[in-house]
Amino acid sequence: MDTSQALPQVESFLEQNADRFVDELKDLLRIPSVSADSRHRDDVRQAARFVKERLEAAGLTAELVETAGHPIVYGEWTGAPGAPTALVYGHYDVQPPDPLDRWETPPFEPTVRDGRIYARGATDDKGQMYTHIKSVEAWLQSVGTLPVNVKFVIEGEEEVGSDNLDRFLEDQKERCRCDIVVVSDTSQYAPGIPAITYGLRGIMACEVTLHGPSQDLHSGVFGGAVANPANALARLIASLHDDEGRILIPGFYDNVVPLTPEERDGFAQLPFDEQEFLDGIGMTAPFGEPGYSTLERRWARPTCDVNGMISGYTGEGPKTIVPHYATAKITCRLVPDQDAKQLTENLRRHLEELCPPGLRMEFTDYHGCGAIVSDPTSGAMDAARRAIASAFGNEPVMIREGGSIPVVSTFRDILGVDTLLLGWGQNTDNLHSPNEHFRLDDFHRGTRASARLWAELVAST
Repeated sequence: MDTSQALPQVESFLEQNADRFVDELKDLLRIPSVSADSRHRDDVRQAARFVKERLEAAGLTAELVETAGHPIVYGEWTGAPGAPTALVYGHYDVQPPDPLDRWETPPFEPTVRDGRIYARGATDDKGQMYTHIKSVEAWLQSVGTLPVNVKFVIEGEEEVGSDNLDRFLEDQKERCRCDIVVVSDTSQYAPGIPAITYGLRGIMACEVTLHGPSQDLHSGVFGGAVANPANALARLIASLHDDEGRILIPGFYDNVVPLTPEERDGFAQLPFDEQEFLDGIGMTAPFGEPGYSTLERRWARPTCDVNGMISGYTGEGPKTIVPHYATAKITCRLVPDQDAKQLTENLRRHLEELCPPGLRMEFTDYHGCGAIVSDPTSGAMDAARRAIASAFGNEPVMIREGGSIPVVSTFRDILGVDTLLLGWGQNTDNLHSPNEHFRLDDFHRGTRASARLWAELVAST
């Protein structure tokens, strides 16, 4: 296929149908597909049906694949024998909209203000996912074919842990076979600075509870005679870091792959105002592992954080007790080549050794996944660079991100392929928060970049 002659037709189709695409996105955003809330089970299924119907209208074959939870939408067009195959992953479920009183307009009544569409799921992930459906439609409806084969796996459980996705991919491994996965569930680096994310941190998550007396005790009568679970838990938590922020879990840094000089130089070249960053989150000073910049700490160094602590009386005024238990929720963000399972076990042993006599420790291992770093010089990365530069008018920067997207590890483990993480939204789009939004300019640029990517992937092979 001569993509240079086909691309103007595709671009024209995208321009002529831009308003329709936004109207369709509004229809999808009106569906309150909150996967965490069983009251919305029918709404989640309605969103799945909507995605299936849009894939079919675009010119793909599509079906709902039932799971033990919410259905997975699978679609494909494989009319380009010998060409690369790209698999697009996304999700149609959304976070709960609470707190509702913080929304300027209702979360499931999409509203356009100042060039942004406001609704739950606008950027995470309905809006970003929908760009790829529309780009495929543009090719098939204007040219009648695609330069690559495409497959879609759009799930409804991403916001609750993707419990059934691994089973689906294992069961449908041959059907899902591809050369590259494309995911748009990340962000640009900043307004006007598009990005390709080539690395993600992994994660390990656990909960530790210290059990003491059988009930809360009067601190005057019993204080000093029995171990206090809250006091003991505070000491355990304090044992996880030194005064400078280095993590003290045994073996924690043993397998860490250091950043290359080229990566450190690349991060240093990015426009970053540390004071502006601190002001934006209400902090007065940075903190973290010595010898690393704020961006390096956020993206490419491991962490250990207490996410929540529960113990004793938390109501208004004093209550003089020795609480009968204390709980902390802990997560660690991991980098290559840290092993989530091994480090979780190391953490458990470390805490057990320090648990005072008279207290019983309960340790719950929740989940974990390894970090991912892809080759930023691969052919697929080069194709994505060209596609994004064409659509956004600026070369994308190469970044890592500090969060974890376990499905990226899943695709590498089960399908043996890397993932292009191409974010069209902004970090300031209020993901998971009230007044989530997506800039319409970014929605349309993302759609154009996706359409261009299908042509560039052929050129890169």
